[in-house]
Amino acid sequence: MSDDAMMDPDRQAQAGEGAAPAGAGGRFADYLHRDSKHLAPGAPFAPAIVPTSIYSLASEPSGEYQYARWSNPGWTALEQALGALEQASAVIFPSGAAAVASLLASMLQPGERLLLQSDGYMGTRTAAQRYFASNGVLVETCSTAQVAAHPFDGYRLILLETPSNPGLDLVDIGDSAQRAHAAGAALVIDNTLMTPLGQSPLDLGADAVVYSDTKVLNGHSDLVFGHVASRDPQLLAGVLDWRRICGAIPGPFEAWLLQRGLETLELRLARMHANALALAQALAEHGAAVQVCYPGLPSHPAHALASAQMNGFGALIGLTLADQDAAERFIQGCRYLRPTTSFGGLHSSAERRARWGDAVAAGFIRLSVGCEPTQALRAEVLRSMDQLAPARR
Repeated sequence: MSDDAMMDPDRQAQAGEGAAPAGAGGRFADYLHRDSKHLAPGAPFAPAIVPTSIYSLASEPSGEYQYARWSNPGWTALEQALGALEQASAVIFPSGAAAVASLLASMLQPGERLLLQSDGYMGTRTAAQRYFASNGVLVETCSTAQVAAHPFDGYRLILLETPSNPGLDLVDIGDSAQRAHAAGAALVIDNTLMTPLGQSPLDLGADAVVYSDTKVLNGHSDLVFGHVASRDPQLLAGVLDWRRICGAIPGPFEAWLLQRGLETLELRLARMHANALALAQALAEHGAAVQVCYPGLPSHPAHALASAQMNGFGALIGLTLADQDAAERFIQGCRYLRPTTSFGGLHSSAERRARWGDAVAAGFIRLSVGCEPTQALRAEVLRSMDQLAPARR
C-alpha cells in the first residue's frame, strides 16, 4: 500500500488495513461539527483559555462558576468535547493517574475487593497496593490471560486494560461486563491504548472508561492529562465530588491543549494503526526478531477477538530481541525512533521495558508507532534491524 493510501482513511478502510470503520468515522465527523451550527453570530469556534481563580458571586452563590477548584469554562468545553467522542459524560483530571485514583477512591470502601491485572499498567497496580490496600481495600490480581476464567463473585470493582500494557494481551470486554454485572461488580476499562475511536467499552457494557490523555488522545507529547467517562450519573457524580474535594484539577492551558490535540485524532489514528501493522508484518519476517506481538497479526492468540472488538489494532508493538544489548543497539541505531518512555505521540518511540521492572524479557521493546511516512519508517526500522542480523525478507 502506498503512503497516499495510508493517509486516506476511506481508501484505507476499503483495503481493510487498520483504519477506523464508517461508524467511528461518522462519530468523529459529528464530533468535529458538534458546534458548527449552534453558536451565536460572532462567537469563536475555538475554546477559551480562562486563567482565573475567582468568579463574581453577588448575593447568594449561584450559577455554574463559583470557585476555580470546582469549575472552569475551559474544562466545560473540553468535557463536552470528550463527551461527544465517548457518547457519555466525562470528567477531566491533570493526569491519567489522578483519573484512576478518582475511581478507586470514590468506588471502594474498606473491606471491599478490587481486581486488577498482574501484567497491566504498573502505575495503577502500585497505587492500589500502596495506598488503598493499606486503608482496608482488598486488592487482588490475575494475569490478562486468566481474566476469562477468573470468578468475579465478591468483587466491588474490576479495573482492566485491553490491550494490556506492555504485553498487548486482550480482554473480552462484553463477556467481562456480563460476568461482572451478574456478580454485582462494576467494570472499568482503561482504554488509553485504543481511544474512543479505536474501541468502545461503554457500548460493550463497561460501567466507565479511564484514560491517560497524555498519550494517544492528545498525541503531541506536550502535556499530562486524563479523564473518566461514564453513562452512569451516580458513578460520575462520585468521581466529580472527589475531584472537587481533593483538588486534582487540570490547568486551563492544558485543557485547551488537549482539545486542540483531539481535532486530529482520527487522522493520527489512521496513520499510526496502518504504520504499526506494516511494521509488525515486516518485523515478524526479520531474522533478528525473537518474537513480535501485535493484535493485528494472525499469530497473536487474540487476533480474532481484536478483529471483532477493536477498530484497527493499535499503535503499540511488542518486539523481543535476543538480549538487552541487541535491544539497545536497535533503539539507538534507528534514526526514526525516539528513546523515551510513554507512547502515543506523532513521533515513533521505543524503550526496553525491563528497565522499569516489567515482567518481560531483557530484550523486550515496547515500540510506539507514530505518524511518519510509512515507507520511510519501515525502511529505517528494517535497516536498524539488519545491523543485528541478516534479514530473511
